[in-house]
Amino acid sequence: MASLADGEAAFLQRDYERARAIWEPLVKQGHANAAAWLGSLYANGLGVEGDPATAFRYYLLAAERGNVMAANNVAVMYSRGDGTEINPERACYWLRTAAEQGDGFAQYNYAVALTTGMGMEIDLAAGVVWFRRAAEAGHYLSQARLGSLYARGAGVDVDRIEAFRWLSSASRHGVTQAETELQALLGAMSEEEKRIAAASAAIAPNKSLRATPELAV
Repeated sequence: MASLADGEAAFLQRDYERARAIWEPLVKQGHANAAAWLGSLYANGLGVEGDPATAFRYYLLAAERGNVMAANNVAVMYSRGDGTEINPERACYWLRTAAEQGDGFAQYNYAVALTTGMGMEIDLAAGVVWFRRAAEAGHYLSQARLGSLYARGAGVDVDRIEAFRWLSSASRHGVTQAETELQALLGAMSEEEKRIAAASAAIAPNKSLRATPELAV
């Protein structure tokens, strides 16, 4: 029988029908990654007619079998009502499940949920914790949000040096809101703060994470 890798090779060659034919039997054998790949085919209409409900079904199956990226996708689909009903509480459940396994995108999305009250009460302090975890892994939007929270003293004490560190890192990678907030922050900083901040900015993480669905907030 063909392997998961054979299906991935077919996918890379854009032979989506062959990839699907390989992955479907593997899903029946319990392969989480094969289910996640099938979800991607149906979500994007690759070799099949796009079908959000079928995509959700495969993503959920993969998430229940431990695929972290699928868990993040399930959460986003629950939050948007994409292929399933809108269910903020289930979205939060799957976000936390993936976030606790170290997925940076889920950590960002879970932090967004915590700081906006999606499916739970607002908890800015907890949001800071999860934004920091994702920021330290190189998620630029998390760096921007974390810097903003430090600048405003939301969920954490005001710390302009930490704010500068994270906003400058995000702005270097094209996060427009971070660039705007950084300029405002610089106007409020003392010369001593700027000196210390410039030195600390050099140690902010400088690695990126591949794109993934995020909560629309």
